[in-house]
Amino acid sequence: MSSHDRFGYEWDKYSQMTDRYERQFRNWTFYPVTPDDWKGKRVLDAGCGMGRNSYWPMKWGAASLVAFDFDERSVLRAKETLKEFPNAEIHLKSIYDIDWKDEFDIAFSIGVIHHLKEPELALKNLVNSLKPAGLLLVWVYSYEGNEWIVRFVDPIRKNITSKLPVSLVHLLSYFCSIPLFLFVKIFRGPTKYLEQLALFDFWHVHSIVFDQLLPDVANYWKKDEVLALVSGLSLVDVVVTSPPNRSGWILSAKKN
Repeated sequence: MSSHDRFGYEWDKYSQMTDRYERQFRNWTFYPVTPDDWKGKRVLDAGCGMGRNSYWPMKWGAASLVAFDFDERSVLRAKETLKEFPNAEIHLKSIYDIDWKDEFDIAFSIGVIHHLKEPELALKNLVNSLKPAGLLLVWVYSYEGNEWIVRFVDPIRKNITSKLPVSLVHLLSYFCSIPLFLFVKIFRGPTKYLEQLALFDFWHVHSIVFDQLLPDVANYWKKDEVLALVSGLSLVDVVVTSPPNRSGWILSAKKN
C-alpha cells in the first residue's frame, strides 16, 4: 500500500473538523501570512487531506481555492469539509502531475513535501503554478527540535510500522498515544509542541501518533536542507523560519 493510500485511510477515519485546527494552521503559516493576507486571493492547497487547512483561507475571504489529493477517500472528505464554499474546487490529482501555470496568488502545502520521494519536482510544480510574485508557503518536519523522534520513533516507522497493514498500525498506535496523552495532560509540556498537544482531545493526539507511524517516507530536514530544496527554482525573498510551537520549518518565498 502506497503512502497516499495509507493517508487516505487516516483522513477517512479522522475527518471531523475542530476549531483547534485553526490554531494549527496559524502555527504552520504565521510568517509571512496573516488571515487578512488570504482575502481576495486565488489559492492552491497541494495535498489537502480532508480539507482542514483549505477551510481557513476560505473562511478568511479567499476569492477561490483549488485543493487536491491523490486518494479518493481524502478527496471525498475534503469535499464534505468545504461544502459551504461554492468557490472551492477539489480534485483527485498527484502533485507530480499538476499542470497549472501562472494561476495562483498563494500555493501552499502543509505536511506533504517531507513525505515525497521527489520533493524537488513537487516544489518545482508548485512554483510553476504561481503567478509572478505569487507566494509559496510550505511546512515540513524539522530535524532541529525533533531529534528524539528521529532517534527513537523514526526507526520504528521505517523498519516496522510502515510495512504493516494500516489498520494494525492504527491499533498499535494506542500503545503510544495513551501514555503520551496522559503525559501532556499532567505536565503541560515541557516543550512548546507538547504544551500545544495538552490542549487537544484524545482522538486528536491519537491521530497525530498514527500519522507519525504511518508513511513509508518521512524526512526530518535541517534548515539548510530545506533551503537546498528550492535553491534551483525561480524564487526570491526565500525565508525558512521556525513556527511558534518550535516544531517544523516554514518555507516562504515569492516567484520571481
